[in-house]
Parts: sequence; C-alpha cells; structure tokens
Amino acid sequence: MDDAELENWHDYEVGSRREIVALLRQLAEKNALIRMLIKGESDVCVTTILAVDEAAGTIVLDRSIDRAQNERIIAAGRVKCETSLDKIRILFAVEELGETTYRGDAALHAAIPPTLIRLQRREAYRMPTPVSNPVRALVPLTLDAGGGIGVFPLHDISVGGIALLDNRLQLGTEVGRVIEGCRLELPEIGPIATALEIRNSLDLTLLNNKTSRRIGLQFADISRGGMAAVQRYITKLERERNARLAGLA
Repeated sequence: MDDAELENWHDYEVGSRREIVALLRQLAEKNALIRMLIKGESDVCVTTILAVDEAAGTIVLDRSIDRAQNERIIAAGRVKCETSLDKIRILFAVEELGETTYRGDAALHAAIPPTLIRLQRREAYRMPTPVSNPVRALVPLTLDAGGGIGVFPLHDISVGGIALLDNRLQLGTEVGRVIEGCRLELPEIGPIATALEIRNSLDLTLLNNKTSRRIGLQFADISRGGMAAVQRYITKLERERNARLAGLA
C-alpha cells in the first residue's frame, strides 16, 4: 500500500472522528493484526492496537520485538497501516510516533489518524471475466522469461486488482514484486495503464492434465481515471450477468 493506493480509495474515506475511534476500538478489542509498513514491503512490523485514548487523541500500539525496527518506526515519522475487520479491509496512516508504556510494558503511541479507508465487501468483490471474450493483460516480462510483452487472459477483476492465468509460467510468483508498465484491454471501455503488484499465486491442474497458474495482482499507481474505468467495466459485467440470469429465470 502506498500514497497512490490511498488516493485511489478516496471515495471510501472515513472522516468522522467518532467513527474512526469506534473502528480503532473494535480493532483493539478483537486483537486484529495490523501490518505496519515502515519502508513498504521491505520493512514491515506486525502489531496490534492496545488502547485508544480519544481524549488525548492517541492510540497505543504494541512495539516490535526488534529494537532497531522500533527506532526506524519512530524515525519514519509517518507509517502506513493495513488490517481487516470482519473481512473489511482497513487502511490508514499514523504520525507522531513515539515510545510509551502500557500496563508496565514498553509500547508505541501515535496520533489518532484524521481519516482512514474502509473498503466494504462489495468494493473488494471479484467479478469473473467472460471466457468467450477474454480480457487481455499486457505485462512486461523479465529478461529471464525472454523479455518483451506477455499477453495473459484475466480470470477475474475487482476494484482492488486482477487475477490472471499464466499458462506458460512466465511471470514468477515473488510476492510484493511490482511490475511497471502493464496495460489492461477492457472491452468497450478501452486500455488502462497501471503497475501491478504480485500478491498471491496458485498452481492449477486443468482437465487436460496441463498445468497453469493463477496469479493475484493488486493495482499499484493507477490513476483515478483508470480506477473509474475499471469500475465501469465491473458494472458492465454485472449488468450482463444480471441480464443472463433474468433470461434464465
């Protein structure tokens, strides 16, 4: 998650102080694990919220077991956090980090974030793409994979990203690797430029005993216009599916 992603989710921003405090308290009560990205995916601390002090405007976070990492967190000044609550993704950034104690143990404190992003279930809903008219993803290949541009059919799409089928096993599966210069060709919508970050992969055995690989990728550095185009395409797919269901009813 980076600033571009937070900007992409601007429409799902929560700005109500009361609602933010309530969400943070729920995260604390459920001991939800929070990924704190200090320097992106290269420096991550998994923590929890220990307490929320609305009057003081602060939250207390569990500290890292790595002393040097705690020093990096404080030195960063601002770190991004991501977690989930009842399967709803929550994104926020915290500032004014410092050392404190909580119930006798060392901890970290930070200012209550002024806003956070809450992605409802629908926003993360994955829509299968049509088999009869496959959506193509054009992805630059590494030199080890022969270079050039690979063309991959999409398996599904959401406003968060895509899953594609890597039938020739060309892309690799390194989680966190960002592939720049990708393009999606959305039928009746047009081409969308974006970077894609590898999030997961699953090796598949097809009915003909051939192997394939489904790779989940998250949009990175996509423009607001690009995100709007993705949403229009998902809406188009939903309407087509609903029309088919109505015809079968």
